Amino acid sequence: GLGAGLTPKDFRLALRRPWGLVIGWFTQFIIMPLVVYLLIISVLLPFSTAEGILFVALGALIMGSVPAGTTSNLFTYFSKGNLALSVIMTANSTLWAIIMTPLVIWIYGRALFPPGSDVEIPTRNIILTLTILLIPVVLGMIIRRFSANTGAILELMGGFFGLFFIVFLMATWVPRNWELLTSTNWQTYLVAVGLGLFGITIAYLFAKSIRLHPMNARTVALETGIQNGPLAIAIIMVTFRGNPGIDQILLIPALYSLFI
Repeated sequence: GLGAGLTPKDFRLALRRPWGLVIGWFTQFIIMPLVVYLLIISVLLPFSTAEGILFVALGALIMGSVPAGTTSNLFTYFSKGNLALSVIMTANSTLWAIIMTPLVIWIYGRALFPPGSDVEIPTRNIILTLTILLIPVVLGMIIRRFSANTGAILELMGGFFGLFFIVFLMATWVPRNWELLTSTNWQTYLVAVGLGLFGITIAYLFAKSIRLHPMNARTVALETGIQNGPLAIAIIMVTFRGNPGIDQILLIPALYSLFI
């Protein structure tokens, strides 16, 4: 769906006025990981002694390191933001994620999970998952190139199924893990809610401070704070399948998707 919404013309227009992409890259891969790291070390780890809290922190780190998702495009549309900029920023962050997401997770992971801890981050698997993600994006662009109508339908279906996936996850995962949710401490909920809230607020204030147009400032804020929850969950499901702590790792990405 994301790929079918893109054409080479979109990239040419974006490159002529690249500041939106540069600012989006900075807020997405510098500000958001820093926000989640600060939430982990100031809220989650110091005040929680719950079993498996390091796995919860790992899930939070992954959630704060993934690119923006197509949900941000929908929110941008409803907020009367710059939809064209939003779509290009989503595509740009998705492409950069192959390099930046594993790099950010590795950098902050070394600080949070020293050698000998229970948490190991399989960086190679994360890179592989993100690389595979590009295949349908490119296919969507090719289809759009040869059939604009088919591309438009794919774009609509992609957005619909992206939202459906989140709803489906909530409908299946929440009841199955109700006991886990009710026993989850307030610190975990604060991180899940605060990640999006602080991300959107900080990015908006940053965009306004450099005098972006209010429409573009809203777009940058939403692109920054609304992460790709389904992608974070997919990375965890593929990378940590069989890990006994996978429910804890999924906790914050699932809660984030619910509250955002």
